[in-house]
Amino acid sequence: MSLGREQDIEIRTPPRFMPGERVRATRHIKNDGTYPGKEIGENLVRKGDEGYVRDIGTFLQQFYIYAVEWIDRGTVVGMRARELMSLETAGIRCSAEIGAGFDEGTAR
Repeated sequence: MSLGREQDIEIRTPPRFMPGERVRATRHIKNDGTYPGKEIGENLVRKGDEGYVRDIGTFLQQFYIYAVEWIDRGTVVGMRARELMSLETAGIRCSAEIGAGFDEGTAR
C-alpha cells in the first residue's frame, strides 16, 4: 500500500543544480517571514532575475533548497528547484517547468 506522497521526496534523486551554476528565477519570491531584515510580503527575487547557486541544503528531509546569490542585490535567498531554471543548460527544460506549462525555457 502506497501513500502516494513518496514521489514528492526530491532528495531521492541528485540535485538539479550544482554550486556555481548560473540560474534564473522562474517566479516572483516574497518574504514569508523567514528572511531577516525584510517585511513579510516584500519582494526578495523577481521573475527573470539571474544569480548563482552558492550551496545546497535540504528541508524536512524531502526537498533540496538552493542558496542562490543574487549578485545585483547582494543577497542570498533559499529557493526550490521549481522556482529556478539553469542558464547553463537553458535548452533543457526541467520536468517542473514542463508540468507547470512554463514557456520561458530559453536564456535572454
